[in-house]
Amino acid sequence: MPRAAIDDNKRMNLRVSAEAKAKLVRAAALRNTDLTNFVMQTALREAEAVIEAAEAVRVSARDYARVLDLLENPPKPNARLKAAMAALPANL
Repeated sequence: MPRAAIDDNKRMNLRVSAEAKAKLVRAAALRNTDLTNFVMQTALREAEAVIEAAEAVRVSARDYARVLDLLENPPKPNARLKAAMAALPANL
């Protein structure tokens, strides 16, 4: 997963065109909030959606049922699994 550089500064500077700023100011006014709150709320909502999409695992109904069935009725360990378990350190 990519790592973001985070500093201790609570400020963030953005360069935007005059047209973009005017549009953001207008939208903030329509929401009865200031520009900072409008941009933060909108950016955080989008950030949460991006993170959710990146971290969520989506499966079909058939695959979901298969996973549940395997959890409830796990297969017997085969020779390869037994060998892998035997190779693990004892303190795990």
